[in-house]
Parts: sequence; C-alpha cells; structure tokens
Amino acid sequence: MEHKFWVVTLFCLLFLSPLVSCQLNYRFYDATCPNLTRIVQSGVWSAIANDSRIAASLLRLHFHDCFVNGCDASLLLDDTGSLIGEKNAPGNKNSVRGFEVIDTIKSNVEEACPSTVSCTDIITLVSRAAVYFSGGPYWPVPLGRRDSTTASENAVKEQLPSPFEPLENITAKFTAKGLDIKDLVVLSGAHTIGFAQCFTFKTRLFNFGESGKPDPTLDASLLQNLQSLCPNQADSDTQLAPLDPVTSTKFDNIYFKNLVNNSGLLQSDQVLMGNNRTASMVFGYSKLPFLFYRDFGASMVNMANIGVLTGSNGEIRKNCRAVNKKTTA
Repeated sequence: MEHKFWVVTLFCLLFLSPLVSCQLNYRFYDATCPNLTRIVQSGVWSAIANDSRIAASLLRLHFHDCFVNGCDASLLLDDTGSLIGEKNAPGNKNSVRGFEVIDTIKSNVEEACPSTVSCTDIITLVSRAAVYFSGGPYWPVPLGRRDSTTASENAVKEQLPSPFEPLENITAKFTAKGLDIKDLVVLSGAHTIGFAQCFTFKTRLFNFGESGKPDPTLDASLLQNLQSLCPNQADSDTQLAPLDPVTSTKFDNIYFKNLVNNSGLLQSDQVLMGNNRTASMVFGYSKLPFLFYRDFGASMVNMANIGVLTGSNGEIRKNCRAVNKKTTA
C-alpha cells in the first residue's frame, strides 16, 4: 500500500501540471454516478441537434468560467440580493450562452445521482462532448471538482482575455493561470467553430489602429465580405460572422490555415502570426491536424484544472444557478 502511495505521488509530481490537483481522479464517479458520461453526452447531442451554434458556445462557457478565479462554475450563478454574479460582466453579457443546456443536463444528472456531481465537472464534460460531436478529439478528463459559493464581476474584468488586447497582455493572463504560450495557441484553435459579433472585429474593417483605413494584413476578399456583413454603423454591432467561414460548425484545423492566409477574424487571433514563436506553432498545426487534436486535449486538461476546488472546499450545488441553501439543525 505504501509503495502505491509513493507511485501515485511521484506521478502527480512528474507528469501532471502544477495546477492539477491529485485529488482529481479519472474514475471519480464510477461508483457514485456510473452513467454520468452517457447522460452528459446525450444532453449535448440533443442541444447540438437543436442549435448547431451551441457546441462553440458550450466550449466558450467553459473557458470563461475557468479564466475567472478558476474552474468552479461561478459563471453559472445568477445575481441575487447579496451576490453580483459574472453573467452580466463585460465579455459575458449578451455573449456567453448555453446556460439552459447545463441546467437540463444537471437536472438529468441530479435525477440519476442526487447531490453527487458538481456543476463544474458537468461543464468540463460538456465542453469535451461539444468538441467531440463537432468532429474534434476526445480526451480523458480527471474529475472531482467542486462548485464555488461565490462569484466576482470585477474578476471577469481583470482576468478574462479580450479580443481587443495585444498578444503580450493575453499571454500574461494565460501565464497568470499557470498556462504557457503553447496552451494559448492551442486553445485559440477553439475558434475553429462558432461565431463572433461584429463589434469584436469591426475596427479591423474600417479604422484599424485609428488609421481610418482597414487592417492592411486582412485578406482582401474576406475584408469585402465582412464589410458587407458588418457595415460601419452601430446597428450592425451584434450581427454574427463565423470565426472560421470555411467550416464554421466542424472542429478541424482550418482555423490555423486561415491565420496563415491572413484570414483570421479577430485581431487577437491574427496577431499569432506576428510573433515568431506563435507563428511557428500556427504553421505546424495548419499542416498537422492530428498534432493539433492531441495538443488540444492536453491543453483543455490544463485549463480545466485551473484553481479547482476539491475535498471539503466549495460544495456540490443542487441547482447550478444558485448556492445551496444552508440547512439549520
């Protein structure tokens, strides 16, 4: 028994990210909720069948939760009289979606395994299923996270990367979470699916760098199409454009090929080609999709273990939108 303890300890020290708690376990719910993965995948499959955009939204929801004080499902909490949540913070309001999908899956999980599975673990499994059902990779996910009892609107403003920020700022925010520049490039590849609102890239079309002109690096054909979709007027701000116009609902490596061809939609994506180190990774992933798939799974595990609550920390919410009510003896 002692020998096994030291083997596990050595594994944690040598092979897991410093962010990964060794209290997480790939078989955490095998005995307490054996049908968990099936319930989650069924819910995600149904959601995608009803709305092809939802896969990208669910993946993004996971990212927006983990980057603000860690993966703890704080993003799911509704505002109350005593708590200002994260849903209405800049970067999330009228942008992050998919909460109802999580609600439905959580309800089904609660029916099968009451008060057992955290909302945080559900988000983690949902994001994997969303990628897989969009044609992407499937990776092992260690489980055992618990849910926060609080949220922070200010932390969203401070910690969440923005599409308007330069690469140095975004890199610094990744580094602050224990992630590296490779994780940044790989996780940016999530933009192979989904859409962005026009206001997030409109300056590239009409007034790049306060020049009064378009971004000169933007592919001319793409520029023309985007200017038609997003005219230079306020009422086009919420129009949607595909992050990858070639295969907007298929998880593949076309995103990286687009960057190589100066056809990245967001400035925060295209800027990856302006740095020698990140550009070399972009070139590699544009040529080797299986390398991207392998590294994406690894980076998703790294991200899913940012600041996790385990053991007796946090709680297992019954309703993902609200902290559990305290019971009095």
